[in-house]
Amino acid sequence: MLYAVYVHPGDETHAHGVTLPDFPGCFSAADRWEDIPAKIQEAVELYFEGESSEVPVPTPLDRLRDDPQYTDGEWILLDIDLTRLRPRTRRINVTLPEPLLERIDAYAQAHQMSRSGFISQAATKAMEEKC
Repeated sequence: MLYAVYVHPGDETHAHGVTLPDFPGCFSAADRWEDIPAKIQEAVELYFEGESSEVPVPTPLDRLRDDPQYTDGEWILLDIDLTRLRPRTRRINVTLPEPLLERIDAYAQAHQMSRSGFISQAATKAMEEKC
């Protein structure tokens, strides 16, 4: 999934600093630009080894770009492999109408997702839209 990443460019003696606004407290650094994607993936994976359990929906770059805390740097969009994250999960029992369940399963399969992944993503998106 594509996430906005803010890079504070480094120089010959300082690494490039990387901030991930959708993952509070998650940051990284890389000496070379081409190392940034791997360093970010590693940082996000470590982030989920802690207490965080919900994978956030990406914030649109348009909303982040005007934030005054991000100055003198550059934005990039990076595809983070969410399948490598291990957030803490909990099994629940949910009752749904059979036709809805069939539609959910068809959609999830067509988008290479699990039923749980789709329901989790849809619920997160619905809650963010209400805020």
